[in-house]
Amino acid sequence: MNRNTITMMLFAATLSACSTAVEKGVEGKIKREAITVTTKVPGRVAELLVSEGDRVKRGDTLAVLDIPEVDAKIAQAQGAVRAASAQYEMAERGATANQLKQLQAKHDALKEQYEFARKSFSRVEAMFADSLISPQRYDEAMAKFQGARAQYDAVVAELAEAKSGVRIENKQMALGQQERAAGALREAEVASGERYILAPADMTIETISLHAGELATPGYSIFNGYLPQTTWFRFTLPESQVGKVQLGQQIRIVVPYLDKTIEAKVAAIKQLAKYADVSTAYPDYQLEEAVYEIKVRPVQAAEAEAFLNNATVILNY
Repeated sequence: MNRNTITMMLFAATLSACSTAVEKGVEGKIKREAITVTTKVPGRVAELLVSEGDRVKRGDTLAVLDIPEVDAKIAQAQGAVRAASAQYEMAERGATANQLKQLQAKHDALKEQYEFARKSFSRVEAMFADSLISPQRYDEAMAKFQGARAQYDAVVAELAEAKSGVRIENKQMALGQQERAAGALREAEVASGERYILAPADMTIETISLHAGELATPGYSIFNGYLPQTTWFRFTLPESQVGKVQLGQQIRIVVPYLDKTIEAKVAAIKQLAKYADVSTAYPDYQLEEAVYEIKVRPVQAAEAEAFLNNATVILNY
């Protein structure tokens, strides 16, 4: 067998393979919009309420976490709120009736002491002027008088403040403490609510990453699934062939494993960054050619709801 004969045989085989690929059409894959459910706070999985393959509604509880640390924080925050509220209420109301009575009695007693010290000092001062007493005794009388006057002035100011109410700065400080404690309580309550892992949307559960008793860290993906009625078909074509499909064009999609054909419409055409992202089994293009992803959606979304994800489909155009 000479070289020309071998070359002709190889060329015929290549044409046969290309003809088969063309007859078979462009292969693609069934895709769906994926969704992931993660945790926000750390906790141990106490209970799983769904299984793989279940369809759930938005807001359904998927799992319950055990978070004992949060319960302790709530108790601490509740105590802080009660203490701060009492402090603010006391600042708002000012002195009580009993406190005013005590201050008034203290005021009267110190006033009597002050008057006595003042009179005593006046007598000592007159005697000192007549040189009847020593300077030491005069100094002692003056010290007692000044001490009594200082105590009386202090209680006068204290009684006046109690009657006029608490300073606005003290009220604002007490209010700030109350708001801070209330914020800490709300934060702990929000964290407590995160023990319930809820479905963020209607979805089909595909995989569950953890089992009951395992620890879930913040941001850990527990559930993975797909959004309903988001089925689409992914194909890749080189620039030499992409002109055969147009945006909005209605085409037929064959699902080989079901031996079924459905109507679909080209929803998007975009260039891929790398030619390695090809999904067709018969890539027929030059390396320098750009490769495009063709996104096709079924005309009737419900018709493709039962299709298996990543199953092969064929585009006929």
